[in-house]
Amino acid sequence: MPIVLRFVDVEGIIRERFLDLVHVRDTLSLTLKTNMWRQLLHYQFDVSKICGQGYDGASNMRGEWNGLQALVLKDCPYAYYVHCFAHRLQLALVAASREIIPVRQLFTNLIFLINVVCASSKHHDELQKEKATEIEQLLELGEIESGKGLNQVGTLRRAGDTRWGSHFRSGIIGDVSATYSQRGDADVAYCFLKSFEFVFILHLIKEIMRKTDVLSQALQKKSQDILNAMELVSATKESRKEFRNKGCDYLLVQLHELNSRFNDHAMELLSLSSTLVSKEHPKVIKVDQICRLVEKYYPEDFTEQERIQLRYQLEIFNIDMTKNPKLSGVSTIVDLCKGLVETQKRETYYLLDRVVRLILTLPVSTATTERGFSAMKIFKNRLHNTMSDDFLANNLVVYIEREIAENIDSKSVIGEFKNLKGRRAEL
Repeated sequence: MPIVLRFVDVEGIIRERFLDLVHVRDTLSLTLKTNMWRQLLHYQFDVSKICGQGYDGASNMRGEWNGLQALVLKDCPYAYYVHCFAHRLQLALVAASREIIPVRQLFTNLIFLINVVCASSKHHDELQKEKATEIEQLLELGEIESGKGLNQVGTLRRAGDTRWGSHFRSGIIGDVSATYSQRGDADVAYCFLKSFEFVFILHLIKEIMRKTDVLSQALQKKSQDILNAMELVSATKESRKEFRNKGCDYLLVQLHELNSRFNDHAMELLSLSSTLVSKEHPKVIKVDQICRLVEKYYPEDFTEQERIQLRYQLEIFNIDMTKNPKLSGVSTIVDLCKGLVETQKRETYYLLDRVVRLILTLPVSTATTERGFSAMKIFKNRLHNTMSDDFLANNLVVYIEREIAENIDSKSVIGEFKNLKGRRAEL
């Protein structure tokens, strides 16, 4: 179980740091919570100050009564849970795909095609050989160009429900043709490939998934804040009327799924938070909305006196914002946080700064966690399969957070190691 911390530093920049990798004996929510708490307390973190938690959509994580997020909320009632936006988007689109029969058939046929090719290394080699020959002939005729990323021989990818990009990259097989020893499966696959419906739906879905993949990648950026992520998803929802006019049932089902999956109790929190920056009124913060946000969602972070003072700070800030171009030009909550630091107004409007940082700490995606799992494959390979958990975790932290590790002086590490009580050694 990887643990990643998200916080806002003194310069107003969002940071996500890979803290540790913890071995767990099972995936029960109580086991996960116990191990996570143990590690946080080991590193002397005050768990009562957690103001957000984010996981994937597995039932043991998001369960309303006994999920990990529910157990954490019992100890930290203001650690609001956010289901990874990228996973939500991808699961909504997969669910939508299953509702439309031609699209469902497309993915079923794609899985069959991929199995026919990838189930046998001989089939796979024959496909690549045939493709290489075709590319070579086209290059000689001057019909295509060669270069990095251009007309390279690739492989077919298996699609995954929480990796929408895998569906996108799996779908680019419209021009595959090869000869297999198992004629029966090959004939069926060939019938799929040459049918008009298959090709038509393939081109339609490829275009839809290309745009969705761009959105998914944007949602997984480290610097992404939750309000901007909401805006990206809302932009997709606002296309509903246009899609209805075009009569595209698949897109309408997608939008319905997005509405249902993003319509939870945290939406009010996000809606109130969005009033910190407004495209309609960019130079005005809605004072009443922010005061309501603090009173309802962060009552323990502000005393009664501070809540009264916050209203005055916001009113004065609205006046100050019209006179300062660095503040009046902000378009996102991230810009607002940085603007308070750059204009040296952070101390003046310290209560507003506190509200902004609480919102920015809410997680958007589990991308950093997933990068940790990807990095683990580099270290925990066949040759190093007996590596201890602690050694693996330490290697991962240094590898993933190498921008920090590169600034550490090796001499200081050696000196600190020598000074350890009961474990001195000459290096």
